[in-house]
Amino acid sequence: MNHLFTDFPNEFANFQELLATPKKIIITSHLNPDADALGSSLGLKQYLDKKGHQVNVISPTDYPDYLAWLPQLDTVINFESNQQKKAIQLINKADIIFCLDFSALNRIKEMEKWVREAPAKKVLIDHHQAPENFADFVFWNEKAAATCELIFQLIEHLGDKNLIDKTMAECLYAGLMTDTGSFRFDATSKEVHRVAGELIEAGVKTNQLHRKLFDSNPISRQRLLGHLLANKLVVLPEFRVSYMSLSAEELEKYTSTPGDSEGFVNFGLALKDIVMTAIFIERKDHIKISFRSVEDFSVSLLARTHFNGGGHKNASGGRSETSLEATIEQFLALLPTYQNELLAIQE
Repeated sequence: MNHLFTDFPNEFANFQELLATPKKIIITSHLNPDADALGSSLGLKQYLDKKGHQVNVISPTDYPDYLAWLPQLDTVINFESNQQKKAIQLINKADIIFCLDFSALNRIKEMEKWVREAPAKKVLIDHHQAPENFADFVFWNEKAAATCELIFQLIEHLGDKNLIDKTMAECLYAGLMTDTGSFRFDATSKEVHRVAGELIEAGVKTNQLHRKLFDSNPISRQRLLGHLLANKLVVLPEFRVSYMSLSAEELEKYTSTPGDSEGFVNFGLALKDIVMTAIFIERKDHIKISFRSVEDFSVSLLARTHFNGGGHKNASGGRSETSLEATIEQFLALLPTYQNELLAIQE
């Protein structure tokens, strides 16, 4: 399913008119932003800067260290920092607020109240399922592999592809690469490869960018991953399921920083005959859950139904307000309900 305002002449004309003169613009993405969230935000910011707008990117929470190399990341305002008062003022004075890589306003944490009540026009650009109806303009396609793909397409629709330079392309390629699992997930379409090719044409050095994203890890992260795989990986062949967990004590022992566990869940799916995996991570006030699956088993439905979450069919997240142990017990108790569906998956 999709709704692209560019497909509707009146909506597109209104959007073009909105951007025709310099505006005060805010760009935000979901809490704990990943490469697609920050890459799309910074790529769009650099485009709008070139068009003469006054643009600020505000993140609901801090960003992970492994993305520190992204061009202009140092301009991002962390809403949870001592800049919160400034961020609120910018939101209240904005003419336009772009909401990227999330489908519901509760995904921006404490910023939700301010964005929801702001008089600015809202623009939703996203690829997650079940978008909330809060935006004036919607550029949404759940079949898109990444929000960065949609940002490229929007710039292209606006006739400004020629404005995409190397730094913009690096931001967009980062989100495209990570959200496709280095171009191996099911959402990796012909269009994804076309967009990737256009970004390479704009100056992306693929090997350099891959190394920045995946081969520049601190040793603490590698040791945490080693501990996870050696000691915490549980395989349940009767369900074709695996899962892992990390307690707050373990995160502290391995001096984990925000973003260190990014991508760990995928290792649980890299096992023969496993069709669904999960990782449970104990945070300060909740349990963060990530799910992955293959083929037609929808972890998005599982997350929405049982764990206050959602996302994509094969890549979703959720959260629990109970203990780590209780959350895992809840997950295990659900598996018999899905056993037949899991066993029927044909790879």
